[in-house]
Amino acid sequence: MKSKYYRSWHLANDETEFKVTELEFAMMRVLEAFSRWVAAADEMVGLSELKHGEHVILHVIRMQNRPKSGATIARLLNRDDLPNIQYSLRKLESSGFIQKNKEAGTKNYTYSITELGERMTNEYSKLRSEILIRRFRSLADFDARAEDATELLSVITGIYEESARTSVTLHRASE
Repeated sequence: MKSKYYRSWHLANDETEFKVTELEFAMMRVLEAFSRWVAAADEMVGLSELKHGEHVILHVIRMQNRPKSGATIARLLNRDDLPNIQYSLRKLESSGFIQKNKEAGTKNYTYSITELGERMTNEYSKLRSEILIRRFRSLADFDARAEDATELLSVITGIYEESARTSVTLHRASE
């Protein structure tokens, strides 16, 4: 894109800044669209009481059909707000979608999916395949493109994480 189109934008002073800014806005739009999709699908399958984060946590707990601790869930989702995750876990437990399990001989707890949770996540998965995945399959070379995008997003995640760590060690000069 010609610099005359982004010259006056504070987030895009050159071609690279423009590309990064466009990518950031695209990621935000994808996240919002994904959240709307999840809410609409949840409404159809009877999970409308779940907030987006609770929905994601429910599927993470079901992943690989193994119980997960709150810390494992946080690590898988790259979140550091464990109290919020614990709140979501309590909500999911009180709704009957998951159950809390005490690990033998420790003070640690894990969470596993209940029969109701399995039934609801199966309904979501079926609807997702029928509506969403069908559309992705219609895109040319989607599997390879998705793999490339996933790899790029993983690298970008690392760059943002390292930049956040670096920024914590720096001190802004007084003006």
